[in-house]
Amino acid sequence: MGPGLRQPLLSGVRVLDLSRFLAGPFGSMILGDLGAEVIKIEEPGQGDPMRQMPPYFLEGESAYFLSINRNKLSITLNLGHVEGREVFYDLVKVADVVYENYRPGVMERLGLGYEKLRSINPRIIVCSISGFGQTGPHRDRPAFDLVLQAMSGAMSITGEPEGAPVRMGIPMGDLAGGMFAVKAITAALYSREKTGEGCFIDLGLMDCLVSLLTYVAQYYLAGSPVPEPAGSHHQSVVPYGTFATADGFLVVAVFAERFWPAFCRAIGRTDLAEDSRFVRNDSRLAHRKELMEVLAELFRHESTSEWLARLEKEGVPCGPVNKVDQVLNDPQTKARHMLTSTQHPLIGNLPILGNPIKVEGIPEHFAPPPLLGEHTGRVLTELLAYSDDKISTLRKSRII
Repeated sequence: MGPGLRQPLLSGVRVLDLSRFLAGPFGSMILGDLGAEVIKIEEPGQGDPMRQMPPYFLEGESAYFLSINRNKLSITLNLGHVEGREVFYDLVKVADVVYENYRPGVMERLGLGYEKLRSINPRIIVCSISGFGQTGPHRDRPAFDLVLQAMSGAMSITGEPEGAPVRMGIPMGDLAGGMFAVKAITAALYSREKTGEGCFIDLGLMDCLVSLLTYVAQYYLAGSPVPEPAGSHHQSVVPYGTFATADGFLVVAVFAERFWPAFCRAIGRTDLAEDSRFVRNDSRLAHRKELMEVLAELFRHESTSEWLARLEKEGVPCGPVNKVDQVLNDPQTKARHMLTSTQHPLIGNLPILGNPIKVEGIPEHFAPPPLLGEHTGRVLTELLAYSDDKISTLRKSRII
């Protein structure tokens, strides 16, 4: 480590990652990006089901799996066998965190419940992610992102007015759980430094999405009607949304009153700033339909780039509606290293998304997503000091 450089924030933290699908692996990837040693424990011969997720593969590796599993080690271990559980117990002795997303009760049936793990290592932090948490009438129901978006209310406010409910384009039901898990685990690690004690973290994915309703739910609790979809526009602010241009779409966000006169100058309609119907945001809300009709017609007559130049000159918050290829080639994306690459043992140079958490003095590191069981021998030898003979026996018995 060179002069002025620092250790990664979670350097020295060891995570046993039993999670599969998206919600869990996304969170453990963030932990790995922050410097934790993440040991992904997978079923022998099969691994995380996301390794087989179609339709895009690179040299036999699923693009879906590649997107959420960098900075991890992979070992295979049969937890359904008593000898496999004994290996896991040995790993728990030298770990800081056990991270899993089985349905409630599964870990206990496997002999891996929190009380058992705490008896092995009193400092262990166990983070359990499930669809609905460990309590409540829905605790045993299966849940994936679509179900969570629907049941949490998120789908009911997504889409165009009068339209059918729409799933968000990114799987926030899963992603929110992974992000909350990282927050909870890092807080638990901090607490353990103070108390010396581990803990059990119970994260329900539906809870996570419900918490993100924020002001939408508070409006209802304050007496508003049941919220409905607002499209790309805002319930409280006008203009704040998407407009079609001569060749595409852009967004404008006049979220503070000081931007309204600047917006009117940019579009060449200073008269709107003096119109009593539109002079303040509350009056614009009352006359939303009239104003939006004027603006929609206006924006259609010039290109996106022409409008953006005019709006940016006046300092109005705005931006193009980029497609994925455009954002990945945006100079801001590149300047922030949000598109980077790593060397994969089968694929070679593998383009990947970057880490949004930038910490001064800590260089970014991206190890490639692991092959199934790639690090089994290394982990058992280096961490547990297992002999070659013992490892060979475990392989022959299909424990690893």
